[in-house]
Amino acid sequence: MTISRGRLILLACASGLLYPLSFPAFDLGFVAWIALVPLHLAVELTEPRRAFRAGWLAGTLAFTGSMFWVITAMNLYGKVPFPIAVLVMLLLTVYLGLYVAIYAGGLCWIRNAFPTFGLLPAPFVWVTLELIRTYFLSGLPWSLFGYSQYQWLSIIQLADHFGVYGVSFLLVLVNAAIAEVILWSFKAWRGFQIRSFPWPSAVAAAAAFIVALVYGTTLLTASEQMSARTISVGLVQPNVDQAQKWDVAFRQETLNRYSRLTADLGDDLDLIVWPEAATPFVFEMEPQYRVIVTDIAHRAGAPLLFGSPALRRYPNGKPFLLNSAYLLSTDGQILGRYDKQHLVPFGEYIPLHNSMLFFLDKLVEGIGDFEAGPGPTLLLFKPREKMPPMAAAATAPDFHLKFGVVICYEVIFPNLVRQFAANGADFMVTVTNDAWFGPSSAPYQHFGMVVLRAVENHVAFARAANTGISGFIDPYGRITQATPIFTQQALKGTVAVSPQRTFYARYGDLFAYGCAIITALLCLTTSFISQDTEPEPTGETPAGRPA
Repeated sequence: MTISRGRLILLACASGLLYPLSFPAFDLGFVAWIALVPLHLAVELTEPRRAFRAGWLAGTLAFTGSMFWVITAMNLYGKVPFPIAVLVMLLLTVYLGLYVAIYAGGLCWIRNAFPTFGLLPAPFVWVTLELIRTYFLSGLPWSLFGYSQYQWLSIIQLADHFGVYGVSFLLVLVNAAIAEVILWSFKAWRGFQIRSFPWPSAVAAAAAFIVALVYGTTLLTASEQMSARTISVGLVQPNVDQAQKWDVAFRQETLNRYSRLTADLGDDLDLIVWPEAATPFVFEMEPQYRVIVTDIAHRAGAPLLFGSPALRRYPNGKPFLLNSAYLLSTDGQILGRYDKQHLVPFGEYIPLHNSMLFFLDKLVEGIGDFEAGPGPTLLLFKPREKMPPMAAAATAPDFHLKFGVVICYEVIFPNLVRQFAANGADFMVTVTNDAWFGPSSAPYQHFGMVVLRAVENHVAFARAANTGISGFIDPYGRITQATPIFTQQALKGTVAVSPQRTFYARYGDLFAYGCAIITALLCLTTSFISQDTEPEPTGETPAGRPA
């Protein structure tokens, strides 16, 4: 069966257009189970070079559709001219599309060498490339395929062993099996050919899907019967406009807004959380405003976690900034500070700014370059004595809860969050300023990723965002509360204190690295087979498929 150039382009475009529909704001998660079917058909019906080009087209369209918000962030808030913002977004999505190109071309190449495998290698190759994308060039694991299922809680529970990569693996496995069955049906429509049915792919996909669904359903049912200790947390969503955030004239109004919303939370709280860079000043350097913040925490009667820049100096005296989250006691004592460790390229610093990219400036206005923090620091505080003890030790006077904080962009990195859970975090807090995204799909996509972080580690999350979405997510990914975007909100909820440690929290991306090893072995073996195989004089591939 041959395929024309036009049909190849149509198949690539179909996958490229279906992929973003799986993510917010469309939120058609079920589409993900068929989104890659057209691309897999193309892989089966062509040769590696053409598959590579088809994959690049599909990937570029897919990431353009899911990351269109980059234009809003750069043009509306970064003051980058619209044509340049569009060009930068396209450069980014063309780069991300390259991963899909490598996937399609590599899968076709492996398929030619191992025709009896069918498309079984597909999920291994896909997960390997997602793992590389998570770390290469600082990493950009946005729109990983598994995030599309954040609303289907039963199917994503497997992430407590395999991470979000395990969900991606299952999706690709099912997509590949459906593609193979479709191709078989085209060949067999004139007569039933049971022997040629793609049993390996079909059985593997069906078995994996059923096991994942049964495991997730059982786990969720059991979790409903469990009684977990909870604390009371208040979240403040001030909805401060990005254009006014660092305006000195608007500083007092910002603090008044925080004071009013914090008071609206009422008392009987164990912790209050403000968003990233909540204070429009350097907290440790502004004593007159520091008094105001301390007074708010004192009147609320609970420790206050808030974001603020921290100013430090190099040994030569040159200053630098940290994007920090402070934990402040009711009497004004700093109980701890977490410094953001994974910074946003071109947002908080410019890569190679002193050499190749000296002509660029950051999107963030009003403050200088940031430096990365030292690592996953846990913060400690003592909960209210009224709380029922989880164990006898909880009644001791020195009993404290430990929690981790991830700031904005950091929450999209699975292993970074995992380190807090592995170090003993009882729950997690994430603070962010998603005002940069504007009224786009990005705030919804960003919030959905937190669901997978909760499931991976079975740790509850409280999320405070300047313009939304703020909310609470339980250790199994249930969104218990969530706010609309661009509204002022004071949200009070409970957070489960989870002592359990998942397989993923203990061992990390073992599964993803296993996929990478298998992919490397397949590629190595394929290269040897390719060297030993002469091209067919009829123009057919070694697998007997037309080139």
